[in-house]
Amino acid sequence: MPIVKSFPQFVFCLLPFLVFAQHIETLHSGTGISLRGLSVVDDKVVWAGGSGGTVGRSVDSGKTWKWIQVKGFEKTDFRDIEAFDAATAVVMGIAEPAYILKTNDGGNTWKVVFEDRRKGMFLDAMEFWNEQSGIVIGDPLDGRIFIARTFDGGDTWQGLPPQNYPMAKPGEAMFAASGTNVRPLSKKEACFVTGGTVSRLFIRNKTIDLPLLQGRETTGANSIAVYDNKKQRPAKHMVVVGGDFGADSIGIQNCAVSKDGGNTWAIPETPPKGYRSCVEFIAKKKLVSCGTTGVDVSEDGGMNWKLISEEGFHVCRKAKNGKAVFLAGKDGRIVKLVW
Repeated sequence: MPIVKSFPQFVFCLLPFLVFAQHIETLHSGTGISLRGLSVVDDKVVWAGGSGGTVGRSVDSGKTWKWIQVKGFEKTDFRDIEAFDAATAVVMGIAEPAYILKTNDGGNTWKVVFEDRRKGMFLDAMEFWNEQSGIVIGDPLDGRIFIARTFDGGDTWQGLPPQNYPMAKPGEAMFAASGTNVRPLSKKEACFVTGGTVSRLFIRNKTIDLPLLQGRETTGANSIAVYDNKKQRPAKHMVVVGGDFGADSIGIQNCAVSKDGGNTWAIPETPPKGYRSCVEFIAKKKLVSCGTTGVDVSEDGGMNWKLISEEGFHVCRKAKNGKAVFLAGKDGRIVKLVW
């Protein structure tokens, strides 16, 4: 008999194996509430904010939810939320009047920590660097983009001196689509993106034009993701998504990628499949993006995207301390990304 000196390489192809593709797992739906605010503290604790003054909280990875309609704010649309643990969260109500509320007891009671009744006041997004320092941005008033800061965990907020508010171009604004058009670049610095007649990236006193659809009220950037590798600060790798939410099936000029802190931008070879309202890094080169026409993932830093679901969502967020990724959208839909 011949002696077998080596195991034929092709035999390994016959060995059984399983391929686990990314997919979404439905956790909650059917409330009629539109959810755009989402904050994932860790793999267990998740908070959501939505229309009708509604806040949701889960402490078991989204298996069960406690839903709260904040008394006195039944007509407020909570489009962003920042949670620090199972008991503490700050929620943003968008407009006329604009509110920020805070709870320290898991949502049982809320305190108004910011209120602005000026005509035209419209808050778009919040972001926190840590449990103390945060920022909120809003649409232009008298041609200047509104910005306020907190340094005590959201207990109090102070607007910038009026002369320091960034100047907006005519028809330029922001979208309160997912609470992710402002992001930290370093321990002290943030950036944000705009849309409308023009679409730009703002970093300190610098503005950079973005290669996205623009020119109409419904066009431009909706969300920016920034990869923080803890070593290179300010962060350099950025991905911006948007498009035209008035024509959400259009899949051109809806995403751009920068590797040099926003100075130059590249258009993806394979873009997301339509308008996208949120984008999130979930690993160094892996991202998830969502919008009204579906959910996409990228495994090469945003240059090529693959549609994994045609179900629409407004927001996708990864755990600040963990691996879990959740998405939320209309009719109270909350899902988990299995990846």
